[in-house]
Amino acid sequence: MSRHDEQVDRATSGWAPSPRLTSDKRIAITGGSGRVGKAIRGALAGRVPSIRVVDIADPGALRANETWSKADISDRADLVRALVDVDAIVHLAGYPNERDIEEILRVNVLGTHNVFEAARENGIGRIVFGSTNHVVGFYPRETTVSPTDPMRPDSLYGLSKCWGELEAGLYYDKAGIRSLNIRIGNAAERPTDARAKAIWVAPDDLAQLVLIGLEHPDIRCETVFGVSETDGDWWDNGRAAELGYVPGCSAAAAAPEPLAERATELPEISEIFQGGRFCVAGHDGTLRHRRHR
Repeated sequence: MSRHDEQVDRATSGWAPSPRLTSDKRIAITGGSGRVGKAIRGALAGRVPSIRVVDIADPGALRANETWSKADISDRADLVRALVDVDAIVHLAGYPNERDIEEILRVNVLGTHNVFEAARENGIGRIVFGSTNHVVGFYPRETTVSPTDPMRPDSLYGLSKCWGELEAGLYYDKAGIRSLNIRIGNAAERPTDARAKAIWVAPDDLAQLVLIGLEHPDIRCETVFGVSETDGDWWDNGRAAELGYVPGCSAAAAAPEPLAERATELPEISEIFQGGRFCVAGHDGTLRHRRHR
C-alpha cells in the first residue's frame, strides 16, 4: 500500500470531490502518447504534480511537469524500471481495436498483467484501468447494464479488457492494490454517429473519473462507466455518482444535430447490440438472444 493510501485509511469520512478535484500523486500514464492518453493529459494539466508518459511511441511536446519513459508493457523488466518512484498508474496502453489473438494476448493481456505486477513490485497502491464499453458490447441496446451485470464482450479486444478488470480484483484481494476500472465510452473529440452520441465521454469528464480513482478513499476495486451526459440509457452509472462523479459535458452540446448509424456489413447485428461494429467482426449473421440476469 502506498503512503497516500495509508493516509486516507486513517481518515476516510467526509470526503467529497470538488468541482476541480486535484491529486498530489505522482502518476504514470501507460499509453500516454495515444489519442485518449493525450486527451487525459491535457485535461489533467495543473491538477497533478507530475505525469510520466510510459509508451513505446514518442509523445511529442511535453508540458513542464511531464516526462517520457520509453517502455514496452509486454516487457515486464522494462516496465518495472519505468514505473519506479510513482504513486499511481493510469493504465491506457494496449491495442484499442480488434487484432489477432496472439497480439491481443501479448499486449493487452500480458501487458496488463505486467502493469499490475510492476505496481506490486514497486509498492504502487493505486491503478486506474482504462477498460472499455466493449466488455458489455453484446447486450441489446434496450437493456440498461450495470457494472455488476455479467460481462458480455463483443470482441477479442473486449475480452482482453474483461481480463484486466478481473485482474484488478485479484490484485486488490492479494496485494491490496486499489483500482478503478473505467469502461470508457466513445472518447472522440465529438460524436460522429448515433452510437457514439449515446456513449460519448469528454476529456474533462474522463479526467474527473481518473482523479476520483486516484483519490477516493472508499475505492477498493470498483467499476464505473466513462460517459458524459447523454440521451442514451444503456448504462446504469449509479456507482460513479455515489463516488462523486458529476458529468460536466453534454453529447447534445458537442453534436447538436441528429446523427445516423455508422454503416456496417451486418446492420441487423450492429444496430441491435451496444458494441456496434465490434459485434460484426467474425459474426455469422445469425441473431441470437440469451438470458443475462
